[in-house]
Amino acid sequence: MPQVVEQPKTSVASAQDRQSTFAHPLARSILRLAVVLVIAAAISGGWYLARKGFGGRTRARIVEELHRRGVEASIARLTLNPFRGVVARNVRIFSYQDRTHTLAFISEIVLDINYAAFFHHQPFLNALDVRNAEVTLPLKGPQGKTEQPQLRRFHAHIYFPPEQIFVSQAEGILCGVRVSATGALIKREDYQPSPPLSEEERQKRMSILRRIVAELQRFSFPNGPPSLQIKFSGNLAQLEDARAEATLQGNLLIRKGYEMRDFVVAAEWSDQTLNVSRFEWSDRLGGFTATANWSRRTDAATFQARSTLDLKTLLEAVDFGEGLADINFKTPPVVDITGSANFAGARPQVKLIGHFAADALAYKNLSLADCRAEFSWDGERTWLRDIHVRHQNGELRAEVFEAPNEFRLNVDGPVTGALRSFASPEIQEFLGQWEFDRPPVIQLAIRGKDRHPESWQGDGNIAFDRTRFRGQWMNSATSKVHFANGAVTYEDFRITRDEGVGTGTFTYDFAKHEVRVSNVKANVRPAEVAYWIDEDLPKNVAPYKFHQPPAITANGVYQFRGGTGTQLEINVDAPNGMDYVFLGKTLPFYKIAGRLLFTNDHLQIVDLTGGLFAGNVRGSADISLAHGDPRYQAKLAVDGVDFPRLTDLYYNYKTAHGQLSGTYDFTGFGDDSRAMQGSGKMNVANGDVFAIPVFGPLSGILNLVVPGAGYSIARNATADFTVQKGIIHTENFEVAGKLFSMVGRGDIYFMDDKLDFDMRIDPKGPGILLTPVYKLFEYKGEGSLKNPDWHPKRF
Repeated sequence: MPQVVEQPKTSVASAQDRQSTFAHPLARSILRLAVVLVIAAAISGGWYLARKGFGGRTRARIVEELHRRGVEASIARLTLNPFRGVVARNVRIFSYQDRTHTLAFISEIVLDINYAAFFHHQPFLNALDVRNAEVTLPLKGPQGKTEQPQLRRFHAHIYFPPEQIFVSQAEGILCGVRVSATGALIKREDYQPSPPLSEEERQKRMSILRRIVAELQRFSFPNGPPSLQIKFSGNLAQLEDARAEATLQGNLLIRKGYEMRDFVVAAEWSDQTLNVSRFEWSDRLGGFTATANWSRRTDAATFQARSTLDLKTLLEAVDFGEGLADINFKTPPVVDITGSANFAGARPQVKLIGHFAADALAYKNLSLADCRAEFSWDGERTWLRDIHVRHQNGELRAEVFEAPNEFRLNVDGPVTGALRSFASPEIQEFLGQWEFDRPPVIQLAIRGKDRHPESWQGDGNIAFDRTRFRGQWMNSATSKVHFANGAVTYEDFRITRDEGVGTGTFTYDFAKHEVRVSNVKANVRPAEVAYWIDEDLPKNVAPYKFHQPPAITANGVYQFRGGTGTQLEINVDAPNGMDYVFLGKTLPFYKIAGRLLFTNDHLQIVDLTGGLFAGNVRGSADISLAHGDPRYQAKLAVDGVDFPRLTDLYYNYKTAHGQLSGTYDFTGFGDDSRAMQGSGKMNVANGDVFAIPVFGPLSGILNLVVPGAGYSIARNATADFTVQKGIIHTENFEVAGKLFSMVGRGDIYFMDDKLDFDMRIDPKGPGILLTPVYKLFEYKGEGSLKNPDWHPKRF
């Protein structure tokens, strides 16, 4: 057989080898390309997810997963971090009861996701991780103003085991306080949130939170931030029944210079009851301890507290120091309080009782000791009882009760200036005008509708030692006291001074701005005690300078502060006399009596009787007391006044004789003597008219006419006169002698010391036959009053 050649098989095998050799490099190239593409896609996808973030569908799935876990939130951006994982940014946390109420803004949250469960649409969220985030708490006020305190450097790790939310550690700094929290909440599959809060309740809780934040912002912490540690557990569907413990501790807290040291608050929330088991701190003088509890079911609370703190500095730090502005505690006051409160009604009902004690304190410049009191308050009624205050002059005991439409004040003992702080501004001003060597001793039982004196009524007794009121001293005083209708009456008072005694009834009416006096009898200096009625009254009494204190009787009403109802009658009897300045000269009345009637801007003097220069004076006057209007009018009648002494006072005529009688009705304007004008009649009897220098030269003239007549004494003189602009004018001046009379008319310028007078001589008896001759002898007087120039008028 011929040999078969196997060449074709060899060719086929070589072709297959060559094909295999070519395929392997190609596969490797394709694989490399695929890997590169996958890496590029991963890088680009990661870059995209890190920069742009996941889409809305993914964010919605995350939000839905958070909702299933019990967290109501919205996510602005969802990004991928190659080192940290999925990061939710600008997260808004809502109330689990009401999504319209935002609880917080969180800058970023890292999500721990089970991606297998995520792609199989199963619960995929394992945990939330917050690192160094800023959490903003929007606190919206009632007027729409929003405050945004921040929880800074916030760290938290939250796990989501099946049907649970576990916070392993949450920590941040809020308003300078380091806050940390741990705990767990149960979240069932059939979780249903509790009913949303009412708007009123929500605003109430927000108000409390805003107040806490505002108060924290007023503190500083020099020794580092205080720490607040919170532990909690409960059911998310019934957060009100959760259990929580909180402890707040701080080494040093300062507010407006007040230092709180070793500050500790420990509280527990359990069975819907808040129990504060420890609340204490200390300051430079003492410490404070308190406990309290509040039940959500009953909305009722009880509390106990004890303080030996620096009370004044503490109240000043919290803006309530005004009430203790004038008090300085030399030893720390001790305050014990026990109370209860019920907030279930429209208005909180608070009740408390307590005790206050201070061993030593000073009110302004007054030192007080052993101050103590028991007190109680129920929101409407206040009762301060067993009040004891000891000072250098004795011990004051008091009791105060105040309720709606009822006020009671009982005081017994020496009263100090400290009581001024309990009075109205008007009474404080009134009490401020008193100065005591020793405080007065008072027994008072006051009743009223409220603390305002206008509603007070009451009775009591008061006694003073040496005391000064409005600058005028009294040695002692006693009185019954009655309060009613905004007025205080001092009934049957007795005041002693160095010069005498005063008795009667005196009412100071704060409501009507008036003083009422009844049957006041006194022998005291009017110019001084007038200050006790009104500070403007003494200037109206000052012109009457009594030699000795007169006997005074007063009745009526004196109004001040612009009142127009003044009707005050004062009867004065001064048997020892007084001095009164009239026309620039002092008239020395050796006795005087009269009745003064004070009305609105007027003083009337009636039934005036007195003794002057061995004669008698009667009269009346109406004097204006209005500001800028010193007008007056008066009527005077004199009888038997020693004419020489009167002329010596006004004209320095020391040789005149006789008694002056007459009347004078006149008006004037203050101290202006030229403004005085009036009219009157005068009669000088049993005198020697020629002894008056102004008429003396007529004696020599008359002796030339009728020898010997010049030495006849002219015993009587009469005239009707008017006064105006400093001039005395008469038309019928007549001098009567035994053998003659002289008749004259003219002017006497008493302010300018000159005269312009005409005189003629009329005969009497046998000399009447010479009448035609006498008429030739008419004389004119000119020159000064002391050295007149008399010369014939017709020659």
